[in-house]
Amino acid sequence: MDQTPKKDLLSSLLANDSRYTRDSYEFLREALEFTQRQIKRSPNAARHVSGQELLDGIREFALKQYGPMTQLVLQEWGIYRCEDFGEIVFNMIDYQILKKTSNDSREDFKGGYEFNEAFKKPFQPLSTSPSH
Repeated sequence: MDQTPKKDLLSSLLANDSRYTRDSYEFLREALEFTQRQIKRSPNAARHVSGQELLDGIREFALKQYGPMTQLVLQEWGIYRCEDFGEIVFNMIDYQILKKTSNDSREDFKGGYEFNEAFKKPFQPLSTSPSH
C-alpha cells in the first residue's frame, strides 16, 4: 500500500487524538515490522502477531534503538505503560492503518510488563553491594 494515504490517515488520527506523538505511531509501526521479521524466523511464519508478541517485539526493538534512554524516549511520546501501546495499535486499527483479527483486543496489552523492569533493569549493575 502507498505510504502517502497512511500519512494522511495518521495526520487525521493525530488531529482527533493528541495523547501520543507522531513519533510514537511511527515507532510502533517499525516495532511491528521488526516483530514480524523476528516471527518469520520461526516455523509458522505466516501467522498474525498477537498483542503479547508485539509487546515483546516492542521491548526488544526499543532497547536496540534507544538503549538506556528507552523509557525516557517513550515518556516523551506519552507512553508510560503497555496499555498505551494498545491504545496506539487500536487507534491505528480504527483509522485503517493496521488490521486486526477477531481475537485482538485492547485487553491483550494490559499488564504486559512494568516499564522500569523492562527498560531500566537491563542497564543496572548486577550487584549494588560493595565487594570485600
